[in-house]
Amino acid sequence: MIPDEWRDGEVAVVGLGRSGVAATRFLAANGLQVYVSDSAATEAVRAVAAELAGPGVTVDVGRHDLDRISRSSLVVTSPGVSPQAPPLKAARSAGRDILAELDIAAMQLDDARLIVVTGTNGKTTTTKLIAHLLHEGGESAEAAGNIGIPLIELASRPVRPDWIAVEASSFQLHDSPHLTPTIGVMTNLAPDHLDRYDSVEAYYADKRNLFRQATVEAVWVLNGDDPALLRLADGVVGKHLRWSLQNQADGWYDRSTGRLMLGGEVLLPRREIALLGDHNVANTLAAAVAARAAGIRVSAISRGLRCFRPLPHRLEPVREVEGKVWINDSKATNVSSTLVAIAAMDRPYVLIAGGRAKGGGFAQLVDSLAINCRAVIAYGEARGAIEQDLDGVVRVQHVEGFYEAVSLARDSALVGDVVLLSPACASFDQFSSYEERGDVFRRIVESL
Repeated sequence: MIPDEWRDGEVAVVGLGRSGVAATRFLAANGLQVYVSDSAATEAVRAVAAELAGPGVTVDVGRHDLDRISRSSLVVTSPGVSPQAPPLKAARSAGRDILAELDIAAMQLDDARLIVVTGTNGKTTTTKLIAHLLHEGGESAEAAGNIGIPLIELASRPVRPDWIAVEASSFQLHDSPHLTPTIGVMTNLAPDHLDRYDSVEAYYADKRNLFRQATVEAVWVLNGDDPALLRLADGVVGKHLRWSLQNQADGWYDRSTGRLMLGGEVLLPRREIALLGDHNVANTLAAAVAARAAGIRVSAISRGLRCFRPLPHRLEPVREVEGKVWINDSKATNVSSTLVAIAAMDRPYVLIAGGRAKGGGFAQLVDSLAINCRAVIAYGEARGAIEQDLDGVVRVQHVEGFYEAVSLARDSALVGDVVLLSPACASFDQFSSYEERGDVFRRIVESL
């Protein structure tokens, strides 16, 4: 499944993150000449570069050779690389094909069934849940994609799972014209990544690429409470299934009895799910409907949901200290995700928010914060914008450093309160990833 034209010259891989490294190894293992580059020159990047360099692989750190990229037979981009980055602009100007690692993997996985999950929020939890439920139902299944294991890594294995639950970002979908889901799941839509997209419509258009290879055999699992999402899927061929927190659907929440339902069958009581917030009821329903569409029995789905535990950095309870509950929601890298976390709070809380803003401002938080928020501690590059948008509605204090923010939150919270890290921003002003930010938060809390 390696096109002959890719062997005519060398393939350029842009970015030395997990995705780029996995793509480089796959291409080199299949006998292709590879040029891989990254604009960063950190110690970690240099270590990865030294490990990759060898026969058939040339590595540049701290720069991109634009002429070399322009002459390449194919350009493979990592999801963290902006479409406006110089190497991708050079590739487009030269008429080179640009593909995501995810797409190259999909071309190799014609024998596996892919359940592709996208949306603004809830992707990771839903993807993990789907793989968990399939495994609980006796199927060979793994989770991959933007979730941690690059899909190309699974494609490189001699034995592959029968089902793969794939988390796909809008950036990956943009450059994955060959991705053909057996089941596609779209969790929700909200403005995001406006630091990289010219408009909300452009962002939604990339999400619509989930349906680019729609077939009549495909199954689409959709949020029935999201009008914008349903408009996006309108007219797409294949079977459409919906879940809802408001109305009866293929999967739905019966609030009057506190039970999750699959059609007319009881799935399980809400109290038996170890996940906070209505948004996680939605994620659970999405995963259950997808698993049922894959042929998993309702009894196995119920059993799997009962034993599933919260993922790190996603409304993850860390511990209770001095009568205050500390929750790590570092994955909330946009305002809409923080709104979801706030909605899950059933007691007074102190919110830690900040980092690098992604566009759109923070005014959307005003109405929600007015209800139960004791204080907002703003930190990092976005601290001034947060204070400007929220001050007057709730008490806002701002500091530069993350450690200072956690200390101030501790002092601001009262016994019985929650201290909620839900930043509404990217981590990249002070951390390499939201995972590092959440890990630091957890270590601080565990040391109190």
